[in-house]
Amino acid sequence: MKIIVPMAGRGSRLRPHTLTVPKPLIPVAGKPIVHRLVSDIAKVLGEPIDEVAFILGDPAFFGEDVVHNLTELAESLGAKASIYRQDKPLGTGHAIMSAASSLSGPAVVAYADTLIRADFNLDKNADSVIWVKQVDQPEAYGVVKLNDKQEIVELVEKPTEYVSDLAVIGIYYFKDIGVLKQELQYVLDNNIINGGEYQINDGIKRMMANGKTFVTGKVDEWMDCGNKNVTVETNSRMLNFLHEDKEEQLVASSAKLENASIIPPCFVGEHVVLKNVTLGPHVSIGDHCVVEDSVIKSSLIQTNTSIKNAQLENAMIGNHATYDGNFKTISIGDYSVLE
Repeated sequence: MKIIVPMAGRGSRLRPHTLTVPKPLIPVAGKPIVHRLVSDIAKVLGEPIDEVAFILGDPAFFGEDVVHNLTELAESLGAKASIYRQDKPLGTGHAIMSAASSLSGPAVVAYADTLIRADFNLDKNADSVIWVKQVDQPEAYGVVKLNDKQEIVELVEKPTEYVSDLAVIGIYYFKDIGVLKQELQYVLDNNIINGGEYQINDGIKRMMANGKTFVTGKVDEWMDCGNKNVTVETNSRMLNFLHEDKEEQLVASSAKLENASIIPPCFVGEHVVLKNVTLGPHVSIGDHCVVEDSVIKSSLIQTNTSIKNAQLENAMIGNHATYDGNFKTISIGDYSVLE
């Protein structure tokens, strides 16, 4: 089994946090988004992963440190890492075709801007599985249309009339992704463009037209990381799950607490110093941070950051930042200083 991860986008809606760090490497509950996504998919599949192919953007932004990080991720699953580049932002279908030499055999395609919680058996009798989540406002999403056999017969983007309430979350299984490759090559060769880009949906629709069977895989939770507010919310939800699962150590043994209390669930990284602090609930704070004389709730703080005299809630602070002030809800990026 392979996992194909298109992640060439710059994550502009999450700025300033993505000005220096690609969005899939932003940590949520102490672990980068793409690490959690790939690991959770591998857990759901329940079988060995042979290769993880990452499709990156400009090497000036997705540099060797990113390549090293992703290589370690793949190797932690016992898989080979393959690195590809999407030289131009020409759409989801174009991104997948940037990894053309890895497009063979059974594979999962997962776009690295979402997190899931799922526990189900993958239907490997189908030609493809599209993972979906039931939503309250289907008109805001791309949704699937099902026939009486519960097979997917159509993909409808932001329907104006009710089709279904099952939204496509951007994760797909293909029994042989080489079939998708063939159809996407046709899309590229014939310049089939929607929304100004080459879309994965056009390849999928051609597969359906040729009689391939598509079914749904339903996830229990679908968590977005599109902008600051939803990323902070996703951090809170993920902390709740991890606290319930008790599978990860959430407070590092190297953390130093002096007149400090932690209200779970929180993630506290290595060598964090908390002095005269009330932390939590739902706070993630990365390695080597120092927090003094502060109360922090429902916030996401990255690494090597100094915080003093803060009363924070729904805040997101980047790496190597310094904050000393009275604002309650803030969003500041790497190397920012507010004093």
